[in-house]
Amino acid sequence: MEAQLTQEQVADELGISRQTMSNWENNKTYPDIVSVIKMSDLYKVSLDYLLKGSGEKQMTNYMEYLEESTNTVKSKTNLSKIILIATYLGIWAFALIMFWLILSESDAMGFSIMFLWVILPITTFVISILIGKNGYWGKWKWAAALILGAMYMLASYTTFSLANMIAFHKINIPDFGMFAAGAVISLIGLGIGTLVGRRRRSK
Repeated sequence: MEAQLTQEQVADELGISRQTMSNWENNKTYPDIVSVIKMSDLYKVSLDYLLKGSGEKQMTNYMEYLEESTNTVKSKTNLSKIILIATYLGIWAFALIMFWLILSESDAMGFSIMFLWVILPITTFVISILIGKNGYWGKWKWAAALILGAMYMLASYTTFSLANMIAFHKINIPDFGMFAAGAVISLIGLGIGTLVGRRRRSK
């Protein structure tokens, strides 16, 4: 590869340090796949040459590195999803516990209104933005609007509505308007998050 480039020039073009570049050349570490693609353009050589030109052993080591890196990214992504879900469910469950077990009767109704019209909508919106921004679950992410809408409706039904049923000895049906409200809030968040994610990836 006669590109007439110094190590410093290559490092600048790839956006890495000279030490990182030196580690690659000495096989101490390996470049990520994005850097390999950049090198392919920089040196005007094929990816096949870059990946296989240094020998089968090095290629095997690099493929093992890529597989390990991919598994690490997947693990971090899965952990982020779990934390996101756990955070939402934790806030949702905590509010219900507060309503039924901690607050007095006079405070419960006020807290229910605060929970239903402030805390839960904001939580739904933020969670939806994060799902859209990070592209969690691919195209299935839009189903989150249905799930979060159902959870919003259930929150209303298991607090304010259930308290009303107990007080007046009657049965109410779930308020599907709450489902629609939660779904719309989530869709807006998903849309904003998706746009932010696309803009970030295009830079």
